[in-house]
Amino acid sequence: MARTRLSDLRRQPPDQADFRSPVHDPRVVARVGVLLATAIGTAFVTGLLSHLHQHPVAWVSFSPLPVWGFRLSQGLHVAAGLAALPLLLAKLYTAYPALFQRPRLRGPLHLLERGSVAVLVATAIFQLVTGLLNIFQWYPWSFSFVRVHFAVAWVLVGSIVIHVAVKLPTIAAALRRPLGQEVDGEHDGPTRRGFLAGTAMTVLGLTALTVGQTVTPLSDAAVLSPRQSGVGVQGVPVNRTARSAGVLDRATDPAWRLTVGGPRGTVRLSRTDMEAMPQVTVVLPIACVEGWSTTASWQGVRVVDLIAAVSDRSDADVRFVSLQEAGSYNESVLPGAYATHPDSVVALRLGGEPLHVDHGYPARLIAPNRPGVLQTKWLERIEVVEA
Repeated sequence: MARTRLSDLRRQPPDQADFRSPVHDPRVVARVGVLLATAIGTAFVTGLLSHLHQHPVAWVSFSPLPVWGFRLSQGLHVAAGLAALPLLLAKLYTAYPALFQRPRLRGPLHLLERGSVAVLVATAIFQLVTGLLNIFQWYPWSFSFVRVHFAVAWVLVGSIVIHVAVKLPTIAAALRRPLGQEVDGEHDGPTRRGFLAGTAMTVLGLTALTVGQTVTPLSDAAVLSPRQSGVGVQGVPVNRTARSAGVLDRATDPAWRLTVGGPRGTVRLSRTDMEAMPQVTVVLPIACVEGWSTTASWQGVRVVDLIAAVSDRSDADVRFVSLQEAGSYNESVLPGAYATHPDSVVALRLGGEPLHVDHGYPARLIAPNRPGVLQTKWLERIEVVEA
């Protein structure tokens, strides 16, 4: 008889009350949740800015100032995404006993809560894993990372909003209660505080070991980053080489000419022709969507000076076309506000030396407050975009 009862107990699924750790406490769950929501919210807002830079809409315009604007926003995007990794694990650990609460469903509102949690966890894992792989430029999938990452971000944020709305009374009550307060006869504030402190230290440690790819003074500590600020060919990291882009032969051909077209006609310029034009030096950051950035000294011809030869319009957008024939970023459009800015340059040199072919030789675009993927390399043609 005793054996039968023991067998029945073993077959009985666990209940939420069976998990007695002080860490599985609404006060801990709520506090970790606030940190996780802050990290995901920061990543979402900065990711939206990056998306609008790359896929502009008529009702949103950007300014070339501050010149470091995109560097800051994209650095925050990647740092927040990386910080969300340990926070998500901590959140799942503290909250997973709720999966075993009985009854499983207590009504429509509880069903909505359960559904939002399922979507939240699935989309958060997807976003963080694919975002991490993007930092390392490893894409073991066939879909477009940019499009899918952007779409799933909206689903993730929507599920967070629904979850918070449903659980707001519980969250507010948990945040009001001190961690050391006795609840149901249990008092283990130090354990709860220790868990939160350990989570915070993990987040800070991960940030310290990766943020150096954006923050130059910390570059030596960025041992977990695939690229470091100030490290690479001519002191600047390279995402895609001329060989991998299929432009090596054309880029180094002495017969190369840059075609500049506009309403007043077309001109074709060699590097010698461009070097004979007024040269300027600009110190600008280059920042990529993978999170790395660095500041460099670029020398070349102002975009506005090149366009003046073929157009009387100073406010026109300008299209830059690369020798690279394939790829999502083989051309870009520089808005008029950027084209007329004195720091927007068709660069011929980097750090006082001729551009390395992997940095865009014979000529490339460099402009302030702009994603690196839009700083078109290996220029073949520049066109004034007529309204």
